[in-house]
Amino acid sequence: MHWHATGNDRQMPWKGEKDPYKIWLSEIILQQTRVEQGWAYYEKFITHYPTVNLLAEAKDDEVFKHWEGLGYYSRCKNLLATARIIAGQFDGKFPNLYEDILQLKGIGPYTAAAIASFAFNLPYAVVDGNVYRVLARFFGITVPSDTTEGKKIFTSLAATCMDSKQPGQYNQAIMDFGATVCTPANPVCHNCPLKKKCVAFEKNIVATLPVKTKQLLKRNRWFTYFMIEWDGQLLVRKRTDKDIWQSLHDFFLDESSGEDAWDHKKVKQFLKTQLGFNTNVLGVSEVFVQKLTHQTIYARFIQVKAMVAFTPADGYFFHPGKKLNDLAFPKTITQFLHQASVQQTIF
Repeated sequence: MHWHATGNDRQMPWKGEKDPYKIWLSEIILQQTRVEQGWAYYEKFITHYPTVNLLAEAKDDEVFKHWEGLGYYSRCKNLLATARIIAGQFDGKFPNLYEDILQLKGIGPYTAAAIASFAFNLPYAVVDGNVYRVLARFFGITVPSDTTEGKKIFTSLAATCMDSKQPGQYNQAIMDFGATVCTPANPVCHNCPLKKKCVAFEKNIVATLPVKTKQLLKRNRWFTYFMIEWDGQLLVRKRTDKDIWQSLHDFFLDESSGEDAWDHKKVKQFLKTQLGFNTNVLGVSEVFVQKLTHQTIYARFIQVKAMVAFTPADGYFFHPGKKLNDLAFPKTITQFLHQASVQQTIF
């Protein structure tokens, strides 16, 4: 707490905020997102939706467009759902009890504790990656943090260490300490105010803590997007399956187990089989790579022009090429669309 008052110079626009709506918004944005990236999105949302009621009234596609590029789009879906619950069930006032906050969609124990302590000064300790790291190193805890036993130990210890009279200040202090001093790599141990009592520093095991048992397994997915154009419009769909990028838009998609070698002849044959009519191939892109937490996407874009008018299949619709920017797309697709050559041919 002394370090927080005298040596913590970490700047963030939501720091010290007491409005539960803004605290909630910042916490949802920062789930799986670095502060540097989330900062601009937070300011954009506060500008467009300064109150929870305005967010609740907004159209889904508009909000998803503002979220575009942040990833983990279920967060945006839950953001809208919770805003509408608060507007409808709580008369537009953010609930001020931890138990009520915890019941809202997309809010777990960590986020509920952050909102409860920062906005309402309720004595609930936050336990995020920064807190796990600080506690594991300071107390020399070798129990894996991602086990049931480990989670119980860290949750109990976090509550014990918390300043119950100033829970919001304490929670901010320990999170900032983990983010700036007790960092995952290259922690500032030589200038750490806790080093005299830090077990990990004393035993020279800082780099090994906290311990985790689970290793992240990634899979590779190969997407070929066919941008089918007719009369200045492109065939588009909104992704509705329970998969990545739900509620975002994309184009006619073929997913394969590996990279396909597409040439003009193969493209024409494939689309003739799939759609029942001939197309003129305009171009085949390079492969675009997007790394997600659990998978890596390899995407190729093939621009084609339909030779006849056609009725879109279920789930698809025509959208003017010059208005594609109105729709929210995954990062991979926006990277392709923002190329100068594509801008000239579509927009």
